[in-house]
Amino acid sequence: MTRPPGPPNEFPGGQMPSRTLRTRFWAESALAALAAALAVVTIAVPTWIEAVFGVEPDGGSGELEWLVVVVLALVAVGSAALAGREWRRAALAG
Repeated sequence: MTRPPGPPNEFPGGQMPSRTLRTRFWAESALAALAAALAVVTIAVPTWIEAVFGVEPDGGSGELEWLVVVVLALVAVGSAALAGREWRRAALAG
């Protein structure tokens, strides 16, 4: 196959191929970022749950905060993986 004339990294017509990303990608990316940010906040300031909701469901032991961190981390990783899959789908389609 012969390359068209022009610089080696130039696309035909000077345009990059468009990538159509569905709303699903953006939702999954936003959820991953939000969950990761909340996990970091929970690690940095574990008492925010008690401050916001005014209750201590774990009696001050910190178990709830660690459970929240684990759940948020799993949500962040899962959402990022799904967003990555959507990104690859768009790359293959376009």
